Amino acid sequence: MLSLSSSSSTFRQQYDVFLSFRGEDTRKNFTDHLYAALLISGIVTFKDDPRLKAGEKIAPEVIKAIQESWCSIIVFSETYVFSSWCLDELTQIVEQRNKMGHKIFPILYDVDPSNLRKQIGKVEEAFVKHEERHKKSKDKIKKWRRALAEVANIKGWHLSNRHESEFIEDIVKKILVKLCQIYSIIPNELIGISSRLEELYSKINIGEDDVRIIGICGMGGIGKTTLARVVYAQISPHFEGKSFLVDVREVSEKYGLVSLQKQLLSQILLEEGFNLFNVHEGNAMISHRLSHKKVLVVIDDVDNIQHLKCLVGRRDWFGLGSKIIVTTRDEHLLRSYRVDDVYKPSTLDDNEALRLFNLKALSSIVQENDFVELSKQVVEYADGLPLALEVLGSFLCARDASQWRSAIERLKRDSNKEIHDRLKVSFDGLEETEKNIFLDIACFFNGEEKDFVINILDGCDFFSNIGIDVLIKKCLIKVDDGNKLWMHYLLQEMGRKIVRQKSPDEPGKRCRLWEEKDVSHVLTKNTGTEAVEGLVINNKGEQNKAFTLSADAFLKMKNLRLLRVFYLTNSKYLKYLSNEVRLFEWHGYPFKSLPSSFELDNLVALILPYSCIEHLWKGNRPLYKLKLINLKGSQNLTRTPEFAMTPNLECLILEGCSRIVDVHPSMGVLYNLILLNLKDCSNLLSLPNSIYGCKCLKTLNLSGCSKLENLPENLQHVECLEELDLSETAIRKPPSFIFQFKKLKILSFKGCKGPPSKLRSNLPSLFKLLQRGSTDSMALMLSPLSCLSSLTKLNLSDCNLGEGAIPSDICSLSSLKELDLSGNDFIYLPAALSHLSMLQCLHLSDCKKLKSLPELVSSIEYVLIDNCCSLEVVGGPTTTSNALYWAFIGGISCYKLKEKNLALRVLKGVKKVSISLTES
Repeated sequence: MLSLSSSSSTFRQQYDVFLSFRGEDTRKNFTDHLYAALLISGIVTFKDDPRLKAGEKIAPEVIKAIQESWCSIIVFSETYVFSSWCLDELTQIVEQRNKMGHKIFPILYDVDPSNLRKQIGKVEEAFVKHEERHKKSKDKIKKWRRALAEVANIKGWHLSNRHESEFIEDIVKKILVKLCQIYSIIPNELIGISSRLEELYSKINIGEDDVRIIGICGMGGIGKTTLARVVYAQISPHFEGKSFLVDVREVSEKYGLVSLQKQLLSQILLEEGFNLFNVHEGNAMISHRLSHKKVLVVIDDVDNIQHLKCLVGRRDWFGLGSKIIVTTRDEHLLRSYRVDDVYKPSTLDDNEALRLFNLKALSSIVQENDFVELSKQVVEYADGLPLALEVLGSFLCARDASQWRSAIERLKRDSNKEIHDRLKVSFDGLEETEKNIFLDIACFFNGEEKDFVINILDGCDFFSNIGIDVLIKKCLIKVDDGNKLWMHYLLQEMGRKIVRQKSPDEPGKRCRLWEEKDVSHVLTKNTGTEAVEGLVINNKGEQNKAFTLSADAFLKMKNLRLLRVFYLTNSKYLKYLSNEVRLFEWHGYPFKSLPSSFELDNLVALILPYSCIEHLWKGNRPLYKLKLINLKGSQNLTRTPEFAMTPNLECLILEGCSRIVDVHPSMGVLYNLILLNLKDCSNLLSLPNSIYGCKCLKTLNLSGCSKLENLPENLQHVECLEELDLSETAIRKPPSFIFQFKKLKILSFKGCKGPPSKLRSNLPSLFKLLQRGSTDSMALMLSPLSCLSSLTKLNLSDCNLGEGAIPSDICSLSSLKELDLSGNDFIYLPAALSHLSMLQCLHLSDCKKLKSLPELVSSIEYVLIDNCCSLEVVGGPTTTSNALYWAFIGGISCYKLKEKNLALRVLKGVKKVSISLTES
């Protein structure tokens, strides 16, 4: 067994290596020499006894040995694939790889790798013989082929024309390095590092001969240097030279890059006295002296491209097999230098964080309940950052519970200095505009939609598209799958502390105000100044009594850019609002109009949901920067403004503005409009013909416009439309052009009711009718659904659809994933539903006349049949696919549906069924 301490953090297998080989090819030569070399190096290896292969089937001892080995070395020799035993072994090895992460290292011993991959030549000849011999075991041969194909695609070691002794020595070295990674001792305090090391090693590719440069990138305190140190300690013995350059950013600032070049050379060559007078001499010396050495170099805390140019240079500065690891907070620096790969360690999860904090903070084995709860509070504050957990844990160690509580309360007001200073390094390296963007996000926009923030900050001339990308690349913010900006809690606290420090005693002299007590102080005592650029009012806290906003509250704030009011009970009519305001957001705005002195010239976003506003502005106002208007729920608004001078408006939300009758015809100039939301404008009668000018419109929501009967014909020219919601409108005859929108993804007619025959005759473009015995001329009309090939969601619920109302050519909706037919009157569904190959969710609840379901596609995940009280038969998925699967069938009050019948039909082809047929 490899000589490693028993305190290793990884469970040790019975064997390190399982050798798979064809005995008659290599048992007495190559494999025997390889086996001996592995044993001499302390690598525990299983090589089967020839007597085990006396029978046809693979011996149980061999299967057990595969399962108890960390990896398999497969020696592909000329007749390996001719052996049924070897192929059975190979199949078992691949199964262990797929189930347990078992490692596989193929050796190509006088075998053409392309023959293995393509299964041609000798390989094909072998399988022809197997097929003749095992005519009744076709499945086994398929398994063999699949296993061989999988292993053939794993990068292997090729003997080629090398000497066998040299080749074997190289293999043993590589296996030793990989085992050292797996079984090395990891200090107990490095909680959660094992999984992160495994990910990092997969990128470093230890044991291979290529020169690789790997970056470790993340926010300050996340553990980049710690990871690099552990890797360095584990694998450095397998290199001819090594160097760990610590704190490169700081050292280069103090002593210059030449000092670091000397240190690199000294550590690797174990020599002193390098006479270098400039970085160019250093570059030449490094490339000359190290180009034939296999070295391991760690360059820690890089923040400048010159660091890499002078310490890493080109890959040919170092010998084959060299590995260069660079830690930095700047991902762009790594990408621009074209490193081979970048590893971005994640923060600790809650369990790991609690373990690390307890290790540092609680020396006693027995933990009191007080400390358990307090520990969770600190862990929540640290938000998974190892630096914070270690600093705070060490600080709280050996202190009593009352001191812990005091410290936690202090953290809410003032962050720990050591943590703050470490994190602030990244902020200090930003340009001035990037600092402003960072502080705006920290104080006002953490968790907001990225595009919204970009629009606002672009209006402030911050060039935020590139600025936000810089912050992302420097690991100061990230963008989630929902396109929202997120900043780590401690980075947010760092930013807010920077703002506080500008005026510790008088908040009115700070550039940004967000804390309730500070805002209250400034507005009640009228201490605001020209320094204030952003302000959030959210007067909900119990600690402050509600205050009345005076008419002159913002009079001194001449440079106010951002005003967000989320909650304010009392306010006098505003006399003044800075013309510098880009974002004006006031939930429940209590006035009939905007302040008369407010010029609006620089306004980017006007957000006044549930306001008392009656009109925005009179006539044409030059609002060229305005991109967003949100007046949701403003029921006193009687008309929309004129849009002639707002050509850059992208989003107009008038949802719930129930007194609006029409939209101003000047909306035709809104070429850049992307979203128009008129949901629940219950008195809206029409849209202007000029809507055709909204060429970029993607989302049109008219849901709940109960008096809207028609759509303007010119809407057909809006070819970018992706989402159209006509739910609960008075439209009974959707114009045919709706079904010509090639980019349309979501379409809803929910609740468009009417007598079944009337609805059918008025939906010629969607419903091809073929009723038995009907002489309705509409029955012969084709349904041009093929143009809706991009449609992913169709809602036809509560439309009074009767028998035959859904045409068979619904199958042309090739992208459809969700279909809602709930609340309709049909008895049977067309068999064409079985051809909706992408369909995942089918809603049929409250279809009280529905008697049976047809067979459905295997992609179905949900079928909802609540209150289908006439339903008797549910067909299973089609048998056209091998991957038959229904995730869930849910039905409440389906009285006629016999669970036994359902199970019998469904279970014929379904891997998993979850059935809920309870009564309501």
